[in-house]
Amino acid sequence: MNMNPMPQQPGQPGGATPDQLAFFNSIFRENCPFKFVFGGVTGFALGGVFGVVMSSFEFSGPQLTPQLQELSTREQMRIMLKDMGNRSYSSAKNFAVVAAIFSSSECFIEGYRAKNDIYNGAAAGCFTGGVLAAKGGVKASAFGCAGFAAFSTAIDYWMRHSE
Repeated sequence: MNMNPMPQQPGQPGGATPDQLAFFNSIFRENCPFKFVFGGVTGFALGGVFGVVMSSFEFSGPQLTPQLQELSTREQMRIMLKDMGNRSYSSAKNFAVVAAIFSSSECFIEGYRAKNDIYNGAAAGCFTGGVLAAKGGVKASAFGCAGFAAFSTAIDYWMRHSE
């Protein structure tokens, strides 16, 4: 008895039919809640890696006090690794928030405009920057909007023209 829900088609990898591939493609490319979750998860992962790398370069870790110097090397390493973990977790959370806001807002803007062009990324960048800087007031939101919009436009332009 064949337990595979997708029947094997000759010449197709994994036996998926074109209709099934189109269905899965639509889930991954057009589903804004999925993009929100996927953006947050990948942002968290990349932010964690970035945090580990950056915390290894920072010199503002636990201060080298006489009490710390008296501890064994193993205890010093434990304290340093704990500090590194805290910093990478903080970075991971920040990246997750930025990625989730940007990817979901870009998806909603693209769905509203019914176009896939460079302006979606610019508008999503402006929205993301404005939201993230909102606690700082109107001026900070405007600068956040402009900065994120410029950065996402530059990245989007480079991605579209690098081929």
